[in-house]
Amino acid sequence: MTVFQDFFFHTADGLSLYARDYPGPTEDSEVVLCLHGLTRNSRDFHELAGLLTQDFRVIVPEQRGRGRSDYDTDTSRYTVMQYVEDMRRLLDDLRIHQVSVVGTSMGGLMTFALNALFPGLIQSAIINDIGPEIAEAGLERIKAYVGIAGPFADWHEAVNYLKTVSADIFPAWNEGQWNAFARQCYVERDDQVVIDYDPWIAEPLTAGDSNAEQEVLWSLFEEMSSLPTLLIRGSLTDLLSEECVRKMRDAHADFQVLEVPGVGHAPMLNEPGVPEAIREFLLR
Repeated sequence: MTVFQDFFFHTADGLSLYARDYPGPTEDSEVVLCLHGLTRNSRDFHELAGLLTQDFRVIVPEQRGRGRSDYDTDTSRYTVMQYVEDMRRLLDDLRIHQVSVVGTSMGGLMTFALNALFPGLIQSAIINDIGPEIAEAGLERIKAYVGIAGPFADWHEAVNYLKTVSADIFPAWNEGQWNAFARQCYVERDDQVVIDYDPWIAEPLTAGDSNAEQEVLWSLFEEMSSLPTLLIRGSLTDLLSEECVRKMRDAHADFQVLEVPGVGHAPMLNEPGVPEAIREFLLR
C-alpha cells in the first residue's frame, strides 16, 4: 500500500495549500514534483507515486482552488504564474532545492515557467500532453465544461456525466475505470457528489491574447532546450498537435516523445508501460 503524509503550507497571500508527501527509500532520496492539470488534484498521481517511491521522494501539491487547498476569493490569481510562485513557496518550506517534474497539461506549462524563473531547480521534466501551442479545439472544449458539472445526486449520475463528456478521450475504458475516474474528479459533500475544485478557476481562461501567450510559452520552452525532457502525448489528443511536437523536438537538444495509443487529453499516466517509461527516464 502506497503511503503519504499530509503537508499544509501557507502562500505569500495567506492561503493554506495542501500537498501529499510520499517518502522515498532514504531520507536523501531525489525528489519528483508532480503537477496536476487545470481541474485536477493530487489523486491523479497516486498510482504513479506508488512506483516512483521505489527510488524517489514524490511531492504532489494541489493548486489553490483545488482539492484540500483553499479557494481564492480573488479569481484573478488563478493563473499559472501564481501557481508557480506557490510551488516555490512549497519547495522552500520543505527545504527542497532540486527536483524532477511531472507536469500534466497546466502542470506542464507550470514546468516551463518554473524552469525559466528558477534556473537549476529542475533536473529533468516529463511533460504530459501540452506544448507552447495549445490547439484551439481542445481549449474550447475545456472552456465549455470547466465549472459547470453537477452537483450530482449520487456516484452513478456522476459517472454517467463523465462518460458523456469524456468518452472521446478514453474510448476503451471499462466501467471500473470510469468509476475510479469519477472518484478522482469529484467528492461527496452534503449528500451530493460535487466537483473538487472552485468553479471560478475558469475565469482567467476567458481573458488574454492567445497569440501573445503563445509567444511567451515558446520563449519559456526554449529555456528548457538543454533540460532532459520526455513529452507524453495521447494519440487522440485535441490539445497538442503533431506539428507542435515536431517544432518542440527541433528546438530541443535532449527530447524524447512517448505516444500513448487510444487516449486523448490527457493520458492518466497509468496506461500500460507509461509509469515504467517515466521511471526509466527519471533514473537514466
